Amino acid sequence: MKYSFRTLTLMSIVILLASQALNAQTLYKVTLYRAAPGELLPLIENLKERVNNYELLGGNKPYIVRHSQGDQWDFMVYEHISDYKFYYSREGNFNRIFTPHYSDVEFYKLVSFHETIYSEGPDYKLVAQLFENNSFFHVEMFVALPGKQGELIKQREMENVYLKEIGRGENLIFTVDQGGYWDSFTLGGYRDIKHFAESADIPLGVEEKAAIKAGFKGVNYISPYLRSLIAMHHDTLGGKVE
Repeated sequence: MKYSFRTLTLMSIVILLASQALNAQTLYKVTLYRAAPGELLPLIENLKERVNNYELLGGNKPYIVRHSQGDQWDFMVYEHISDYKFYYSREGNFNRIFTPHYSDVEFYKLVSFHETIYSEGPDYKLVAQLFENNSFFHVEMFVALPGKQGELIKQREMENVYLKEIGRGENLIFTVDQGGYWDSFTLGGYRDIKHFAESADIPLGVEEKAAIKAGFKGVNYISPYLRSLIAMHHDTLGGKVE
């Protein structure tokens, strides 16, 4: 198949813009909540109300993952706050309504644990697209071994190449700036748990070729390489709170 110079140029621009959006870094406040005993449903309603208020005040829509299996939290809330200067400015005041003040006794009656992580991540449009197009999510959170933080991010990027080559969606990569003890985490989106499990049907030969193209020695080396870089790794599967 032959393409004109103009067509090839346009294709190159589209690929470049997509790559820039994926690699562009903006700030997110990601909060993990665990409901107090018996307060799961009231906490869901409280968080949903806060999402609505956030949007009414002009903020980008926050998204919530509800734990299904894995880690000990019940909800993971993604808020796009752009940067610290805007977040703490008068104009960005709406950002701070989501996490209640410590004196909000009624809210904290619903919560037995919460942890806030300020993280750099991809363009908000990509995060919104992932949530709007999917209902099931895979969250992987990492603590790197000393001095391995940068190599861990590189491994995550290599794995995204692998996923793309086998026809799977790429994971969004977040690097932690403040809060918690995590160094980085990734978020992958799927239609449902069946879609998540479809990778089991991909032929080994296809996986092997994709792994080598991504820079791994082979598909069976992906996990051992990851484990050589991390001190701790938490996996969680969950659905979207509508």
